[in-house]
Amino acid sequence: MPNAQDAFWFKSQFQPAIERAIAGTPFSVDMITAFACQETGEIWPALRRQGLPTSRILELCVGDTIDASPTGGGRRAFPKNKAELLQAPQGDRMFDIARQGLVDMASYIPAYRGAAARPDKFCHGFGIFQLDLQFFKTEPDYFLSRRYADFDAALAKCIGELKAALKRVGWQAKTSLSDAEMAGVAIAYNTGRYDPAKGLKQGYFDGAKYYGENYFAYLQLAKGVRFPAAEAVPSRGARALPAKGKAKPVRLAQLKKAKAGGAAKPTVAAKAKPSKAAKAPKAAKASKAPKPAKATKVTKSVSAANTAKKAARRR
Repeated sequence: MPNAQDAFWFKSQFQPAIERAIAGTPFSVDMITAFACQETGEIWPALRRQGLPTSRILELCVGDTIDASPTGGGRRAFPKNKAELLQAPQGDRMFDIARQGLVDMASYIPAYRGAAARPDKFCHGFGIFQLDLQFFKTEPDYFLSRRYADFDAALAKCIGELKAALKRVGWQAKTSLSDAEMAGVAIAYNTGRYDPAKGLKQGYFDGAKYYGENYFAYLQLAKGVRFPAAEAVPSRGARALPAKGKAKPVRLAQLKKAKAGGAAKPTVAAKAKPSKAAKAPKAAKASKAPKPAKATKVTKSVSAANTAKKAARRR
């Protein structure tokens, strides 16, 4: 599941685009980062650790293979299964895309290989923020042209859904949101409604925690990871994490002068000249460049909860 290094990678790739898209809204980069962690956190972190380019990672961000159960459980929204999808206009083309997306993604994510081995299985969620296939009826071109693999297009859909959720809970006039309110909007995004009296215990229950609880944990993770604007890069290609700073070289002439007692050895911060009785101190090493701040790791319970969620989504 996503960790601080994954959240840093996400921001390093997409923060400038997110900042442009959320201008004039109460949403934040951390809020959007938490959504990516919640919706496809079992996929893109694993892909980026395998060294795939960002463009390919976005193409492979598909998931949710749950169909309707013959006993009445499972998926309720369209399409409940392959047969219902094939009955829709251009449903055969959509099935081919959804099926191939599952097969391609499963070649990198072993946990999905069981579903991929079943010929009638296909994906119902598309894009890094997982737009559900139920919208195929009203927006078929978005799926058929694979616009979900374009980050700006996927982000626009996500923000549109968040604005709708914001309105449903009556917070459309707010210019900023607290962490609890961000989680409330996320719950409304997931379920269509939000009850403040229930707090975070709302939304999809994965057997251990609710959607609201898991989202809140990812929001704290995202908030603990800072991506300096000065380090933003125009390219969305692979980006290495900040390297440790190198110690500055000490000139030989400076060392000789220090040994002779003429001056203290050079260091990053100036030191007092040693007394004649005292031995000359060793040359100080230059301090290392600071690493980006890391967030508190998601607790084991959150990881276990999401493991249960993954198993449910792959049935």
